[in-house]
Amino acid sequence: MALITEKDRFNPDAINNQIVGIAANIGRHDSGMHSHQKAQLLYAPSGSMSITLENQQCILPPTRAAWIPAGVRHCAVMTNVVAYRSVYFDISDANQQEDQIRILSVNPLLRELIERMAFWPWQMPYKEQEVLVKLFWQELSAAPDEALLLPLPSDGRLTTWLKQLSEEGHTPSPLNEAAQSIGASEKTISRIFSRETGMPYQAWRQQWRLMKAIELLSENKSVSTVAFELDFSSDSAFVSFFRKQTGSTPSVYIKRANQ
Repeated sequence: MALITEKDRFNPDAINNQIVGIAANIGRHDSGMHSHQKAQLLYAPSGSMSITLENQQCILPPTRAAWIPAGVRHCAVMTNVVAYRSVYFDISDANQQEDQIRILSVNPLLRELIERMAFWPWQMPYKEQEVLVKLFWQELSAAPDEALLLPLPSDGRLTTWLKQLSEEGHTPSPLNEAAQSIGASEKTISRIFSRETGMPYQAWRQQWRLMKAIELLSENKSVSTVAFELDFSSDSAFVSFFRKQTGSTPSVYIKRANQ
C-alpha cells in the first residue's frame, strides 16, 4: 500500500525495503518533531508546506522538493490541502553522498520519477526498482538548489521573540523595533545574527519575508493581501522586492510552480 490517509499510522523504518514511498492528500497537519533512520525526499505537487529543522526553517512550494538526510530531526506543517509525496531511502549500504539538507527544483523527469516511486508497493523487490532508482540519483544530483532555507539563531535572548513570530504570524520588524522587543541593543542583535546565521539582520529579515510570501502566494492569496500582511508600503514595493529576490514577479513565480 502506498496511498494513505491522515488516519493511517505509518513508520517507514518498520518496513524492510530500500525504497518506501507514500502518497496522500493532507489538509491542516503538524507532524511534530521527529526523525527517521531512512533518508527522506518530501515533495508537494500542489499546495505548500513549511519544514522546521533544529536550526533552520524552510518553505516547500509546489514543484519543489526537500531532501532530509537520515537522522535529521524535522517537523512538517501543512496549513492548506497538500498533494503530499514522500519517498524514504535506506542508503546505509549505498554509495550516495546526499548528506546535506537541500531544497531543490523538480524538473518534469524528476517529478515523474518521484510520482512512480511514491506509488510503488512497499514490498516491491529492489531488483524491479533499480533502473529507475539509478536514474533518480542522477536527476537528484543534477537538480538546482533553491534558496528557501532560513537559518535560525539559537541565542537564548531571541527564543521568545522567535516563538512569537512562529505562533502569531508576526513579520520581523526593522532592526530598531526588533531590538526594543527583544530587549537588547541593535549592535548586539546584529552581532548575534551575523555570528549564528551567517547573515546580517536585514538580509535575514528579507529572506524570512520572501519565504512567507511564497507560502501565502501558494495558498492563492492575492499580491495585495500578501503585500499588506508582510508590511510592504505598497503592492509595487512588494513586487519589486519579489522580483529582485527570485528574478520573476509573484504571479509568474506561482504560475511556474503550479505547472
